[in-house]
Amino acid sequence: MLACMTTDTPARLFQLLSLLQTPREWPGGELAERLGVSRRTVRRDVDRLRELGYPVRATKGVDGGYRLVAGKAMPPLVLDDEEAVAIAVGLRAGAGHAVEGVDEASVRALAKLEQVLPSRLRHRVSTLQAATTPLTSGDGPSIAPETLTVMASTVAGRERLRFAYRDKDGSASRRLTEPHRLVSTGRRWYLVAYDLDRADWRTFRVDRVSEPFATGVRFAPRELPTGSAAEFLRQSIQRRQETYAFEVRFAASADRVSGRLPRWLGVPEDDGSGGCVLRGTTGDPLEWLAVRLVMAGYEFAVRGPGELGECVRELGGRLSRAAGADADGRV
Repeated sequence: MLACMTTDTPARLFQLLSLLQTPREWPGGELAERLGVSRRTVRRDVDRLRELGYPVRATKGVDGGYRLVAGKAMPPLVLDDEEAVAIAVGLRAGAGHAVEGVDEASVRALAKLEQVLPSRLRHRVSTLQAATTPLTSGDGPSIAPETLTVMASTVAGRERLRFAYRDKDGSASRRLTEPHRLVSTGRRWYLVAYDLDRADWRTFRVDRVSEPFATGVRFAPRELPTGSAAEFLRQSIQRRQETYAFEVRFAASADRVSGRLPRWLGVPEDDGSGGCVLRGTTGDPLEWLAVRLVMAGYEFAVRGPGELGECVRELGGRLSRAAGADADGRV
């Protein structure tokens, strides 16, 4: 097997580069195991990548290994400078405003790209972002892209993360955590992490985080008390907030409705009569839920709770009065 892998040098180099683009330190033994070759072959392949222009840093010692770092020039990827800047700006804009559909994979891509961007290109990215104003719905809070990239790097590298945190009541604290996963709800980003000072699992709203700092201290992953980070977040939000169980029937199929609603609201189910029923829970204000239901663009009827029906009626009245206003804006 080793001889076979060794002869396929181009494919192996590509696989090695793909591993090194993950923002973490890779021990030589782990790389050798992943590639199915000897440590000596790994060292030779790293030298080949350096000859091709990829800045691979090696550290010695028990915990030493290899890491792809930023160099003096953009590594010979398939992207030129303009393309790299354009992609970085786009990823920053999407991640910073928690746009629905931009999930953890996009943040990981941003972390990988900015890891190897030369300082001159990083400066151009920051300048472009500062000089532009995106047109957003205002549906979710803004987040500094640097915060997300630091967090994504520590999640991938299993590296302890320190940051300042502001609770919903405005009180500030310093946290030392073992980050497990970033989770996007479509409107907000959350960090699921083990809080070392409190010796328990916690969820943190990323828009309330400042001064994130990767400590460089590695940790062994802990097992979540629930099956997944998304489920842990859902349960955590339900415990902290007053939640409402709701049921709504749409006069359209589930396939059509599901594409017009945020996935975290729930999954609509066909009712066998040409419509579908959406059941779920929310800790957000019911007024906001009413707006989201209207934005789906299909006729619907609220089956519960009664407070949601009242919010929909009030919203309908406001829209009717707005439509009846004269040219001067008088109702």
